[in-house]
Order: sequence, then structure tokens, then C-alpha cells
Amino acid sequence: MVKRRSIVGVVGAVALAATAVTSVAQASETKAAEACSLSAGSVTAAGAHTATGVTAGTPPTAGKPYTVPNVFQAGTVRLSTTFRSEPSVAGQDSYGLVVQGDSLYWRFYNFNLGMDEHTRIGSGWSKFTALEVAQLAHLEQGKPEHSIAYGLRNDGTLFRWTTSGNTWRSTGSYAGFSAVKSMALIAKTPTYDTFLMNTRGGALYTVRIPITSPMKPIVKPVRTSGWQSFETLVANKCGNYGTLLLGIDKDSKSGYLYAVGHANGTSTVINNLGKVDGTFADAVNFRWGPVDYYDPLNGD
Repeated sequence: MVKRRSIVGVVGAVALAATAVTSVAQASETKAAEACSLSAGSVTAAGAHTATGVTAGTPPTAGKPYTVPNVFQAGTVRLSTTFRSEPSVAGQDSYGLVVQGDSLYWRFYNFNLGMDEHTRIGSGWSKFTALEVAQLAHLEQGKPEHSIAYGLRNDGTLFRWTTSGNTWRSTGSYAGFSAVKSMALIAKTPTYDTFLMNTRGGALYTVRIPITSPMKPIVKPVRTSGWQSFETLVANKCGNYGTLLLGIDKDSKSGYLYAVGHANGTSTVINNLGKVDGTFADAVNFRWGPVDYYDPLNGD
């Protein structure tokens, strides 16, 4: 059983240094990362959506940002989940969830077809600092095996809901995450979802959350220092079992790219690929992903 305690407490109890990795492992992970990329999204102050392709390499590179104006009212969006982009008969169907003020909204648009949905789901979100939805689906059927939302409140409580359309049903909460700055989904399976979380003190953790009730996250340290500068983490699949991780430092408006091996506690291989060219100046960042059943995340 995992005892309910803060991540800061785990740091003090574990007090482990980052594990060195062999040059062979580093070379293997770096080679795998060379073919990996992610699409980093943002919401601008004017309410536009942007998408920037970031490709692994040494150094990593970023493409020219693509911008869709007037997706939101200027200055209203605080949080965003992964947004999905799906080919349509004209352009792309784009959809995801955002928090605007105290309310949660479902956003869907394809302006080429005149499709523009902005549906309010509910209120009570002003104190939340992070939000993501883990959608796991069968490729053959295209139907979710589970759709589970996770929200982090500013008092360090992590909440969980099962979702079906605009209906959300609470399935638990867990305290002890007050030190967390950012969280990025790196794995979704039929039995658990896993996030990478970094803390204000600089630690990096995996937080595996079994889908069973009651909610009992399994917290494991990955690194105990060096990650405090990132206000946002954006993760995408890399290779069969790894993760391409973008850390965004909002103070310097910079992004740094990492190739992260399959999660294995402090033995997890992490290769720093370097600073991404360009700037990351927008306040709200997220990942652009494909339709859910083409979006495996196998980092844990």
C-alpha cells in the first residue's frame, strides 16, 4: 500500500542521487530518439491556437509555428488538455478541453466546414493548476477502453473522473502533490495511467495511477534535482517504450528536449538533447495528438 504523503516527503525519505547510465544505453536511446518528434501547442494571449513541430536531434529543431486565429476569446484560457487533430473532408477537426476562468469547456472546431462548438461542462475550476485526459481505445473498434480525466488543485490534491461526452463522474482524489509544478501523461494502459511530474524543489517523479478504486497513486523518484525550472512538461511517444519530453521554462521562454527511456525509477535513462531553437512565450502550453486510438503512450 502506498501511504498518503507529499512528494516532498518522498524526496526526503528516498534521498537518492540520479543514477548514471552506461554509454551503450545512452547511444541506444539517442539513436531511437533521432526519429521522434512532437507537436507542441499553445494558446496565445490573443486567443489563437499554435502548433510547432519539435524534432529530436543534437541539437533538436523546431519548425515554423502554424497559427489558427480566433479560437478563443483573448486572455481567457488558463489550462488546456491535449488537443487532437483529425483529418476531415476539408482541413482538420480539432478538439480538446480548456479551463476558462472558473469553467471547463469542450472545444471543437473545423472552420473550413463552418463547425464551431464551445460547450460549457461545469464550474469550480478556478483553483486547478493542471488538467489532462487519458483516453485509451481499441484500434480495431475505435471505442475508448477508458476515458479518465485528472486535475491537480492548488492545495496539492489530485482528482480523478471518468468521462463520457459532457458527463463527468468523480472516481477519487488523493492529497500530497502540493510541490508539483507540472504533469505530463506518458502511459495509458487498461489497468493504469502514468504521469511524469516535476516539483518546485527540482525532483522528477513517475506517478502511476491504477484505474481501480479507491484511488492510490504509486509514486517513484526518477531524479531528485535539476528539474525545477520547468513550468510545463509536454510528452509524446518515442520508440516502442520511451518518451520524448519537452520542458518549457517560462522565465526564459525556452524549451529543452529530452529522450526518456522506459520508466524504471532512478535507473530511467534520460538523455538531454539540448535547447530547442525558437521561443516558447505563450502562457498556456499543451500537446497536439492524433485521434485517441492512434495515440499510444508506452513510457511506463
